[in-house]
Amino acid sequence: MQEVKKVTTEVGTNEWQLVVFVLGDQSFAINVDKTREILRWPGVRSIPDAPVALIGITSVRGEVLPMVDLRIFLGIPPITPMEQSKVIIAEFNEVKLGFVVDAVERIYRIKSEDLDASMTGKYLGDWILYVIKRDSRNVLLLDYEAIVQTISPQLVIQHSGDPGKAISMMEGVGHPGDYHIIVAEDSPLIRKQVEDALMASGFTDLHICPDGKVAYDAIVGAGEHCDLLITDVEMPRLDGLTLTRRIKENPETKNIPVIVFSSIMANDIKNKAASVGANYQVTKPEITLLVECVVKVIREKQDKSKSSEEAS
Repeated sequence: MQEVKKVTTEVGTNEWQLVVFVLGDQSFAINVDKTREILRWPGVRSIPDAPVALIGITSVRGEVLPMVDLRIFLGIPPITPMEQSKVIIAEFNEVKLGFVVDAVERIYRIKSEDLDASMTGKYLGDWILYVIKRDSRNVLLLDYEAIVQTISPQLVIQHSGDPGKAISMMEGVGHPGDYHIIVAEDSPLIRKQVEDALMASGFTDLHICPDGKVAYDAIVGAGEHCDLLITDVEMPRLDGLTLTRRIKENPETKNIPVIVFSSIMANDIKNKAASVGANYQVTKPEITLLVECVVKVIREKQDKSKSSEEAS
């Protein structure tokens, strides 16, 4: 067992750390904050009628975990025998599981602007979000949220919401469509889920941004009105914590409420989000809770506005 040792980075500096691993002859990466430890092959017990990439379950210190072979999922022939493979124990989206890989290299520190999304979708397929140029080679960053939800679609069903609930919660506050919400989210799957949930709940005035830089330029650069900002943490060009810090440090935008919606909600990430001024934090894929939090923020804004009017 190898514990993943994280290097402390200053909050809101647009830096994060990646564990680089190998599948076949290609290098891939996963955020350190999604990674708990790296194990030698522990063996698995098969699961009846499971997806082919879900090769079984294993026990790690008394905890039963599903095991996903990323080589099978991505259709990459392994270069390492199964008994010599490595397992990355990952935790995100309120799920803990093991990713089986050929080998694990090391931890790299990168900046968000190092992530190249120019070929995403068009050439790299549905599962690859970014290319990272490192040591004269290309390292690919996968959309782990999409992979897990594809293997375990019940996660989406479990967290699907009731559109009528948000509308009823807005009673006495106003129509949801009167509020302009900006969403910064890099995963196409999660972006669509958030947009669909908000639209179904009556929040139709949305600006959906593929990364933090687009959101920042809209709010600060173009002066776009924003009643609420919802942001992921992991994003290219400008990550969510840096985006939040810059919004909160700007006198003209500091009062915009921010909800951090991230698959990584370990205590250190929660503390970092709070330290840069995030008003609320919701863990993916809790779409229902996110919509309820949106209503709560708008109600709080209305109450504060009424109090100011009465005081004057």
